[in-house]
Amino acid sequence: MSKVRIADSAGFCFGVSRALQMTETGIGEGKSIVTYGPIIHNGQVVKALEEKGVRIIESVEEAKGGDTVVIRSHGVPKATEDALKEKGIEYIDATCPFVKKIHRIVSENYAMGKTIVIIGDAKHPEVMGINGWCNDEAVIFSTEEDVNCTLLADKDICVVSQTTFERNLWEKIIKIIKNTCNKVVFFDTICSATNDRQKSTATLAKESDLFIVIGGKNSSNTKKLYQIASSLCDKTLLVEGAWELPEGLYVPGERIGITAGASTPDWIIKEVFTTMVNAENLKGELTFAEAFEESLVTLNTGQIVTGTVVKVTPTEVYVDLGFKSEGIIPADELSEDPDVKPEDVVKMGEEVEVFVVRVNDAEGYVKLSKKKVDAKKGWATIENAAETQEILEGKVVEAVNRGIVVAVNGTRVFVPASHATERFVADLSTMVGETVSLRILNIKDDRRGKKAIGSIKSVLMEEKAKKSEAFWAGVETGKKYTGTVKTITSFGAFVDIGGVEGLVHISELSWTRIKNVEEVVKVGDVVEVFIIEANAETKKISLGYKKTEDNPWVIAQNTMAVGDVRNVKVVRLLPFGAFVEIIPGVEGLIHVSQIDTKRIGKPADVLTVGQMVDAQIVEADWEAKKIGLSIKVLLAPAVEEAPAAEEVAEEAVADAE
Repeated sequence: MSKVRIADSAGFCFGVSRALQMTETGIGEGKSIVTYGPIIHNGQVVKALEEKGVRIIESVEEAKGGDTVVIRSHGVPKATEDALKEKGIEYIDATCPFVKKIHRIVSENYAMGKTIVIIGDAKHPEVMGINGWCNDEAVIFSTEEDVNCTLLADKDICVVSQTTFERNLWEKIIKIIKNTCNKVVFFDTICSATNDRQKSTATLAKESDLFIVIGGKNSSNTKKLYQIASSLCDKTLLVEGAWELPEGLYVPGERIGITAGASTPDWIIKEVFTTMVNAENLKGELTFAEAFEESLVTLNTGQIVTGTVVKVTPTEVYVDLGFKSEGIIPADELSEDPDVKPEDVVKMGEEVEVFVVRVNDAEGYVKLSKKKVDAKKGWATIENAAETQEILEGKVVEAVNRGIVVAVNGTRVFVPASHATERFVADLSTMVGETVSLRILNIKDDRRGKKAIGSIKSVLMEEKAKKSEAFWAGVETGKKYTGTVKTITSFGAFVDIGGVEGLVHISELSWTRIKNVEEVVKVGDVVEVFIIEANAETKKISLGYKKTEDNPWVIAQNTMAVGDVRNVKVVRLLPFGAFVEIIPGVEGLIHVSQIDTKRIGKPADVLTVGQMVDAQIVEADWEAKKIGLSIKVLLAPAVEEAPAAEEVAEEAVADAE
């Protein structure tokens, strides 16, 4: 009796299935759906959609008002997307994610000035769409004979492939390019599902006496399956459906194999299978459901399997597992880091190992976890580090009762509060998000499972000891350091200058008088300081912060001279005169005798605190930091002859003393 087997990978690929689903959703929402070209290379499916009112257009101009255009899985050139946007036509982008990735690669490399090479059929809609993302300037090769490397001589080249291209031929073509071109980068963009389908077809064809390939005659991937099968099985037939199966095809005892192209729905495969098993010499064989089930991957909760990322959203990742339904990794099952974005963890087309959390056919998906696999792999690193005391790096992901949790190689490590920091921190949640180094103190194994305990403090203390030793070996008065303000007190700021801390006294923070240290610096500020004094025995370090060039008396000496007239501010009134601010940090004295041309009893008779007045500098002792000024000399010419400047200065200084 004959045996009928279906290839492991047969029928709809993810991209085609997704495009059809998006089309059906649009129909269900009551939209006037038109597809840009046939949605798939299968006449029966296209006809079924036409019966639901779906039209096919070949240009943007054919779209009518109110139409919603579905871009098929093959994708379209950039100019087509731009035209739809420009005309305000609503469209659904059902481009296969694998094809969309090629568009991005081509667009980015073309923008960098590279020559784009596409390995594929120049007349295939997918290749035409890809070419449209480099201004239709790509060089296209479909066979080894097509390769003309003189076109590529001395050019910077980017090579991509049609997703359904035959892998063996791809490898032969890129070998030629590699051997003749110097500046070239290759992107293997053959869809893994295509590769799997071709491999399973080859495997089954070798073991079959009769092989049936089901699919559209104009489907590129179906024709490739036929080419592969017919090269391995002499009796190979390509049919679009059961109606094309000729009578007398089967011979009793033959091993029969079946595969189907990516555009072939299950119901057509079922129809072919049922027709064959209902033939007289095939009675009693497997039902289609049984045979189709055998062609699919079997999944069980707790398994670790490998799949291909086919879609990434902000909340979940879709994975093709070769199962009858897709697998979904929720964002919180991607990584122990709750802040990580899915696109930072996985990329489109990437193969990932995942843990099967739940197989749920009723809801049509399989729940997966990547972080469980990462944790299992990372645990070996944790156990080894516990023995060797190797320093590991991780990210603080959570503050919990009495400590924090650090994600290390996908594994959660608990760090007690006493080992979390070098000094006491009241709120450990401030550490969440930080990247830290730690050691594994021990591993506990209880009824709840294994748990790793780590210490950040031990690493910090060791690093601090090394830095301290290096500091004291090279410290010298006047040496400058870049440090971080760690603590602020009423009398100054403690600054970490690389493993050691020194004090910047409040008097060393500013040339002007300040009441609060935070007027100048705050915790966390990065500052430039210098050594005033360092005592290796007591380990006390005195630091300076204010710079000589910022000294207001230095500025005053460089910008003022006796005889200059300044607009000054009265800041204090005393019986013998008025102190005025010339510039911030520099004060001078106007003696009572130099306030007015007529004799006054006290400065308050003429001046008030805060008043701005013009005064002339009549004396300046920069070493003693004393400046004498006079308002009177500016008034004297209009009233009486002014006394000599030397006399005024001597009188003012004498009274001030």
